[in-house]
Amino acid sequence: LVGATRGELGQSLWLREIHGREDGPPPALDLAAERRNGDFVRGQIEAGHVLACHDVADGGLLVTLAEMVMAGNVGCVLAAPPSGIRPESFWFAEDQSRYVVAVRDEDAFIASAAAAGVETRILGRSGGDGLTLPSGATISTARLNAVNSAFFPALMDR
Repeated sequence: LVGATRGELGQSLWLREIHGREDGPPPALDLAAERRNGDFVRGQIEAGHVLACHDVADGGLLVTLAEMVMAGNVGCVLAAPPSGIRPESFWFAEDQSRYVVAVRDEDAFIASAAAAGVETRILGRSGGDGLTLPSGATISTARLNAVNSAFFPALMDR
């Protein structure tokens, strides 16, 4: 993960869909962090160090990771969220200026990020046939694709 997670859930998809609420302040936007993180990620892509990349937006990290698993047909095994932040805040916050990346050389990527003043965090490892949560529960890639395919027609029927 590139960028800081503060756990901002105000105006989030999670808050609306799970709790039926549309309140709280939206995530703060730090234009300097947006530029720094975006420039760093773009430079790493141009240098060939990034295998896959997705910005974190509606739905937060877990939605972003599910989208990446479906798009690449490669699973991932997630690590536990850091202590000091509620799991739902970590996985579903829509904090700005964040990117999920899969990289060739994790150590070199992290060192480059630190040198550029960019915050990073390891979310887990790629591989397998689904999205494996820190609890060990796995949602298969096929199931993710099936649910995703049914989502829009169901949404239009509301």
